[in-house]
Amino acid sequence: MADRKFHIAEWYGDPFHELADTARVVRAAHVVGGSAMKKDELDRLAVLEQKLAETSLTAREAKRLDVLREKLSKQNEDELPCPFKAGRDHPVCTKKGGVCSIRLYEDSGNQIEPVKGDQGKIRSLCPWRFHQGHVAFAEIGKSLLGTSDPVEVGEVGFLESTGSLDSEEGKDVGRIDMVLLKLDKDDQSLLDWVAVEVQAVYFSGKRMAVEFDDIANRQGKLAMPVLGRRPDYRSSGVKRLMPQLLTKIPTLRRWGKKMAIVVDWAFYHSMGQMEQTKHISNADIAWFIADFVEDPVSGRYQLKIVDEIYTTLESATLGLTGGIPVAQGDFEARIKAKAGLDRLL
Repeated sequence: MADRKFHIAEWYGDPFHELADTARVVRAAHVVGGSAMKKDELDRLAVLEQKLAETSLTAREAKRLDVLREKLSKQNEDELPCPFKAGRDHPVCTKKGGVCSIRLYEDSGNQIEPVKGDQGKIRSLCPWRFHQGHVAFAEIGKSLLGTSDPVEVGEVGFLESTGSLDSEEGKDVGRIDMVLLKLDKDDQSLLDWVAVEVQAVYFSGKRMAVEFDDIANRQGKLAMPVLGRRPDYRSSGVKRLMPQLLTKIPTLRRWGKKMAIVVDWAFYHSMGQMEQTKHISNADIAWFIADFVEDPVSGRYQLKIVDEIYTTLESATLGLTGGIPVAQGDFEARIKAKAGLDRLL
């Protein structure tokens, strides 16, 4: 049987296995974030540019604008763009290593290529991957709000601290990833909204820098990865996503609101079976399942929503757990076996 391992699927937005050898070498040597501007700096730059276009700046503002323009120039020179940060000015990749996603490859002895079929599906490592072209948010808006052009508001404070050793009372301690708004076209008043969580997958295994060194040593030639690593759905689902749902959905339920969750096809199908509801009115969660389809023109992968599934919070919790409890007798037998008691009886 051919050797199979997970390796980079998309690297700074481009299909890894289709890159030229020289392009792989350049990416392997790139260090992310050294010249990346902070969000508040980009926001301030936009404000000052707008003010300059409409009126004049104070001496202090003009000096600040010069500094920010110089920073932007250095960012554009040193950083690589992120093609998935839809709607952002000057989007650059800030994810260490720049690996957007991974997939399963196989070495048949003659060539190295992505595995075909469901096991070969792309697994997204970066939440920004789901922002491509606003496609997912347009689908959520159309389905849950009745508009395919919702207003997107990112990272909205949802939980406030009651005061503790390390946080002041009233400080944000939990946020909703994205809130989509439906506004009245005439007076821009808020008609409806829906909360959105986006969940990529973590991976288990050694850091990717090992592979970058190998790529450089091979002068970019395509090869199987040096070390094994796998998508860690346990950490991503049970340890990260499930606490988010248990914390936020009870309040949303009391408010009469739904939560939309965007995951990729492989993530959803790595979970245990969940009982589905036929209509959103009987559900707490709408799962929007994304897949990545190759564009025949650009060669890049385009996000597409391929399924929409409704569940309750309780059903989702069971699915994320990915199993059912054993019988008490079986569990106690395992305890005895672990403790060596079965040999004494």
